Amino acid sequence: MNSSEVKSVAGQVYTVPGEWSKRAWIDQANYKEMYARSVSDPNGFWGEQAKRIGWIKPFHKVENVSFAPGNISIKWFEDGVLNVAWNCIDRHLDKRGDQTAIIWEGDDPSESKHITYRQLHDEVCKMANILRTRSVCACLSIAIPAIRTAFAIISIEPPTCEYVDDDAK
Repeated sequence: MNSSEVKSVAGQVYTVPGEWSKRAWIDQANYKEMYARSVSDPNGFWGEQAKRIGWIKPFHKVENVSFAPGNISIKWFEDGVLNVAWNCIDRHLDKRGDQTAIIWEGDDPSESKHITYRQLHDEVCKMANILRTRSVCACLSIAIPAIRTAFAIISIEPPTCEYVDDDAK
C-alpha cells in the first residue's frame, strides 16, 4: 500500500485523488519526519506545534512528567492558558466564516447538515448565554449528555459572544 491509498476497516483500498494529495498539509515523508522528531525531541516538536494556536497566556514549559512510584504526573503546557472555543471557531470567522466547520450526520445517514463556522459561532454563543443566565461560569465543570442534534457542541465562554441579559429588558 502506498501513501496515496488508505485501507478501510472492511479491507477495501481507496486511492486518494491526486488533487487532494496536492492540497494536503503533509505527505508520507513529512509525516515520518514529524513523527521521528516528536519521539526524539518531544519538547521541541510539541512546543513548535503549540505555537500554531492562540494562547491567552503563553506557556513556558512544554511538558512536566513524572513516572516515579507514588508520583505519577503528566502535565502539558501547564503554565499556559488558552481558549479552546476561540481556537476552534472564532479565529476562523474572518477568512472562513462561510465555510463548513462541521458535517453533522444523524443516526439516519439521510439526516445531515453542513454547519459553517459562522453558524457554529452563533449557536455556541446562544448556548453560552443560556448557561450564563443559569449562573454557570467558566470556573465550573458541567456535564451535558450526548444530544443527537447538530448543535450539541457548546462552550461556556467564547470571547466574542455578546451576553444577553433577558432580565434587563
